[in-house]
Amino acid sequence: MDKIDSRLEILDQARRMLLEEKNSSSTESENILKLLNVLIEAAERSTDTNQTAEQGRMIAADLIRNQALLLTLKQQADELDALKKLSLNLTSSLDLQTVLEAVVAEAMRLVRNAHSAHIFLYINEKLEFGASLNQDGARNKPISTPRNDGLTYVVAHSGEQVVVENMSSHPLYKHAPKEWRGSIIGIPLKINNTVVGVMNLSRSIVGGFTSSELRLLGLLADQAAVAISNASLHLMVSKQAYSDTVTGLPNRRALDDRLEREMFNARRLGYTFAVVMMDLDGFKVINDTHGHAVGDLVLRAAFNYLATGLRTSDFLARYGGDELTLILSQTDPSAARIVVEKIVEKIGNFSFNAPNSKKVHLGLSAGIALFPLHAATSADLLRAADEALYRAKKHRRGSFIIARGFTGELHQEIS
Repeated sequence: MDKIDSRLEILDQARRMLLEEKNSSSTESENILKLLNVLIEAAERSTDTNQTAEQGRMIAADLIRNQALLLTLKQQADELDALKKLSLNLTSSLDLQTVLEAVVAEAMRLVRNAHSAHIFLYINEKLEFGASLNQDGARNKPISTPRNDGLTYVVAHSGEQVVVENMSSHPLYKHAPKEWRGSIIGIPLKINNTVVGVMNLSRSIVGGFTSSELRLLGLLADQAAVAISNASLHLMVSKQAYSDTVTGLPNRRALDDRLEREMFNARRLGYTFAVVMMDLDGFKVINDTHGHAVGDLVLRAAFNYLATGLRTSDFLARYGGDELTLILSQTDPSAARIVVEKIVEKIGNFSFNAPNSKKVHLGLSAGIALFPLHAATSADLLRAADEALYRAKKHRRGSFIIARGFTGELHQEIS
């Protein structure tokens, strides 16, 4: 463009000189002037064209920059929207399992071609499976137990993120099955620089993850760590509120809640269940002889001994003092009788070594009431079972009785 301007200036000077020249014939001068004017106009058009081209290039560059800026802004807006959704999804519940399942679901949503997501809790330097989600929708099915020298433990021990761009050629996966291919990332979940868990996300293609995906997964990890910490704290407080401090069994509050749920389900589904009130025979003598500290140890040992062997659907709680309450779900009178008979027999095999090296032995009496045979409310059901227990102890220690009002062969004192 500078060369064109220079030529235009030379032509313009020549025209001025010709106009000032007196000796040239008018016809010759006019012809030369016409030629100069044509050349000058051509040069000016060339200058305008170059300026227009330059302006076009500048506009195009601006458009490219603006387009890139718009894409960046859109990406940031999408990430902020994703972060908002993460916060809403992860803080909507204080149930730990619900939170863990929400974390793996969000991880799968954030990354294209995601194959599976796993989350492990890191407790006392050990990894415990939390939740998982596969691309086929399968939930809570871990691929394998984490190896001590594998990705998950490496991330947990180091507290650093690890990205594997190709599992088939990475040293961490030298013992993995040959079909394990693609990329995987392990991200530590940290609270105050303390690792509380590890989140793994694999995808079916090699090459790792984009910077945007890494940012979003990092945001998810931060949110997940806070949500897991809150849910774990809630679980701990709930356990304390619903657990007996001496025996570790569910307490009276937990019993009341469970009994209400059992009655609701029994009404809805139309089944019978039993409530058994039990009392340790001879426990007062232990307290008087050895003191309450030893008495607490005996209670813990005896109650937890009785808890072994029960069905997962049954519920054993400390009612108070040396009394226990057992809920036998979906149980008829005959089945309840068999279970209680075994419990009475079982406690007869229990012994505890007291500080004076003497073995302590206990007995057990029980009262049984069934819903809806003996009561229509939880309070009345407990009262019926308690009255049956009182009659059993009055009859003979080490016996059990079915509540009054039951018409059948079990309505009798049974030793």
